[in-house]
Amino acid sequence: MAEPYMIEPDVKFIKEIGVLGGEDLKKCYQCATCSVVCPISPDNHPFPRKEMIAASWGLKDRLVGNADIWLCHNCGDCSTYCPREAKPGDVLAACRAYAITDYAVPKKLGQMVNDPKKLWLLLAFPAVLFIVLGMVLKVFGIHWLNFSPTGDEIVHAKFFSTWLVDLIFIPAAIFAVTVFAIGVKRFLHDIHQNALMEGKTDKEKIDPVGFVKALGRVIPTILKHRKFSQCTENVERATPHMMVLFGFIGLFIVTNIFFVTLYVFQIHGPYSQLNPVKWLANVAGVALIIGALLMIKNRLDKPEQNTTYKDWSLIGLVLALGVSGMLAQMTRLAGAANLSYFVYFIHLVFVFCLFVYVPYSKLAHLVYRTLAMGYAEYSNRK
Repeated sequence: MAEPYMIEPDVKFIKEIGVLGGEDLKKCYQCATCSVVCPISPDNHPFPRKEMIAASWGLKDRLVGNADIWLCHNCGDCSTYCPREAKPGDVLAACRAYAITDYAVPKKLGQMVNDPKKLWLLLAFPAVLFIVLGMVLKVFGIHWLNFSPTGDEIVHAKFFSTWLVDLIFIPAAIFAVTVFAIGVKRFLHDIHQNALMEGKTDKEKIDPVGFVKALGRVIPTILKHRKFSQCTENVERATPHMMVLFGFIGLFIVTNIFFVTLYVFQIHGPYSQLNPVKWLANVAGVALIIGALLMIKNRLDKPEQNTTYKDWSLIGLVLALGVSGMLAQMTRLAGAANLSYFVYFIHLVFVFCLFVYVPYSKLAHLVYRTLAMGYAEYSNRK
């Protein structure tokens, strides 16, 4: 006999899901079409029907800690074939957006990142931080910020020292990793408890070694975007997503190479345009720009698909990073010193936003979806 489960509807949660893009939730009348047509839904406890039930009843605990909302790639097939136009794909996307905010700390910062009225404040904070910190250091005779760089060659480090950049961005990266670590610990515990409760796994506990091996097995699936290729409605999303993903990977590699080059080998930039690492940086930057533009086009071509502020803010940040980075380089090569220094400063602001705000933005799905897919592989979720 099944154990009794006390239903405690969370009306506030239902409203939040609506605000985050799942406003058509109440149209669902549980026909199960969504679970049938979904090309990537598992045979054992398929989604998204059970998630639609939980969301309708405001069962937050059944959704926030549910790995299945992350296995969904928002293909759009379920929304297209839904006879009531309840848009299950958008509801699950809203659940993911809520979960990201729920797992990140501090909550107040998460609320600010997802509030369009606070965008100006989030952008102004790093800009002011850079200037104030630079001026404070000058008082102690450390000239890492110079508003009037001299010399015939345009060198961004003469305006904004790499030491000042790293003084800010290394703690910023540590902050982001710490926030993710706190969230991931809760997340893994919650999805395992949910899987045990719903009978989606026969594993009593998570074995770290086995879980890491399972993560390794799903990485190729993620890199090749195999799940996207199984979709029929939004299969074109695979290309721009791959361009953005590999763009970030390329820039991550470039950043680490130049970090070692600067601090270990003491070779200062600017580096030759013929340098292979510069080629990789340029290709990665172009990939970010084109990928972001294709994402914008895809969303504008499908007005029936709900697009929230969380979606646009991420796409906007990706595009801003790519454009500002390329413009900083192009203006430097063109000899436009003042413009190049200004654009470089703007680029640093966007990079700061990427580092510090990523645990609260939609980009956090890169961490949580990867872990959910790894857990599904580890727990024998079929």
